[in-house]
Amino acid sequence: MKKTSTRLADGRELIYYDTRDDAVRTAADTRPLDPVATTSGIRRDPLAGDFVAIASHRQGRTYHPPADECPLCPSTDGRRTEIPDSSYDVAVFENRFPSLAGDAGRCEVVCFTSDHTASFADLTEAQAALVLDAWTDRTAELSHLPSVAQVFCFENRGAEIGVTLGHPHGQIYAYPFVTPRTDLMLRNLAAHRAATDGRNLFDDVLAGERAGERVVLDAEHWVAFVPYAAHWPYEVHLYPKRRVPDLLGLDEATRTEFPRVYLELLRRFDRIFGPGHREGGTEPPTPYIAAWHQAPFTVQGEYAGVNRDDFALHLELFTIRRTSGKLKFLAGSESGMSVFINDVPPETAAERLREVAS
Repeated sequence: MKKTSTRLADGRELIYYDTRDDAVRTAADTRPLDPVATTSGIRRDPLAGDFVAIASHRQGRTYHPPADECPLCPSTDGRRTEIPDSSYDVAVFENRFPSLAGDAGRCEVVCFTSDHTASFADLTEAQAALVLDAWTDRTAELSHLPSVAQVFCFENRGAEIGVTLGHPHGQIYAYPFVTPRTDLMLRNLAAHRAATDGRNLFDDVLAGERAGERVVLDAEHWVAFVPYAAHWPYEVHLYPKRRVPDLLGLDEATRTEFPRVYLELLRRFDRIFGPGHREGGTEPPTPYIAAWHQAPFTVQGEYAGVNRDDFALHLELFTIRRTSGKLKFLAGSESGMSVFINDVPPETAAERLREVAS
């Protein structure tokens, strides 16, 4: 991997990640951009104890542009975009409309490929490996920012999820706090440790799932399963078999196997509702969220003897589509009380995801 860091016209950082060591990235951003002005701030809810980012400047962000006006495609002689070069492998840049900025964190955009019509599932294993390298490198770099407590790499795919740019891309949020979901995992980790004379909750969950009927894919270094209490109609958790706290902890063999495993899971998601657009069918691409859960950089003593090495890196992949043509909406119970109601039994979801293997 070759990494080239440069700056856009308004001062934001742009990083190219290339598979070729001889790649040259010298194209300049010649757009007449004003400096980025954000109103992002973090507020804490005193009753729930969670955090809300207030970011009114995002009302003006680019919204469903036509393909020939996509800001994530490479630049051409007639049109300048966020990527000054005429091609790229993987590109990462600071979001012009960030939810988090300054002391409130940082937001980055990860462009998986220069091909506007592709999706992550269309990538080759080499391309997917480069994305993994980019996620890992950004996690390492963002860990050095004094305001950052936790890094979250994720992909939203599909207009049904709320994606406003059709180009294949993901995002990275660098939070100035431990997110509520992670905080809850750490508290349950500490409680399990106390109740079981030091056993690790992640290890016990993984062992239980590997011995059960909800395993979707079992590779040499990775295992994917539908969890016992899945929140979403089709939800898969992907774990390395050796527990590590973050992407930086993956060894070479585990990193090498990841692209094959992850691409297979994504392609199964595109097949679970019948013949899709790639097979000549009419079913639109499956909307999904893919979310990496990594340990915070510092785990405080409030978690009763738990440290960051007790946390288990894992990816959660889920769709809001519950059956062909129908979506799962977060209505009263989910949105009002955070109590999910899942219409698809996890065992049924796992069986279906096994059926659509390549």
